[in-house]
Amino acid sequence: MKKTIIIAEAGVNHNGSLDTALELVDVAASSGADIVKFQFFRPTNLATKDAQLAKYQCDTSASVEHQVELLEKLELSFSALKELEKTCRAKKIEFLSSAFDVSSLKRLNTLNCKRVKVASGELTNKPLLRTAAQSGLPIIVSTGMADLDEIRWALDTIVSEGAPLCQVTLLHCTTNYPSRY
Repeated sequence: MKKTIIIAEAGVNHNGSLDTALELVDVAASSGADIVKFQFFRPTNLATKDAQLAKYQCDTSASVEHQVELLEKLELSFSALKELEKTCRAKKIEFLSSAFDVSSLKRLNTLNCKRVKVASGELTNKPLLRTAAQSGLPIIVSTGMADLDEIRWALDTIVSEGAPLCQVTLLHCTTNYPSRY
């Protein structure tokens, strides 16, 4: 029987602070989680200044005017991720990070990541799926923003892009905040 893997979702809950992110690693490790997951993105690769905030973001980020500004406040540098990965290794918890574009994924793949995480919003991002498949690492694909046709398309893309024997895990994550009952 395979062991269930517990992933502590740090995400962007560090609010752009490496010190807070390191505290999240400590909490995840001491709680017995197997993996702690962050996000790695470049704000201007992910959104434009014309992109409006979601309602829940307006409610919690009153001083922010657009997505890029919000993302800039939540961004961790690559050097910060390297520090997090090193700390995870020392604390014997696996480091994982979702990438939201090909260049970010390629940078993450230079760290000691044991798997690739594709966020549900990137499920139809063929270049990202191609790069994930070609990494040869196990892939976790979130499906919270997808329908069954999009999930099938993503899996077909991963297989056809060089990973016919690749281990793919589908993960359903809530993407509606606050979530409905």
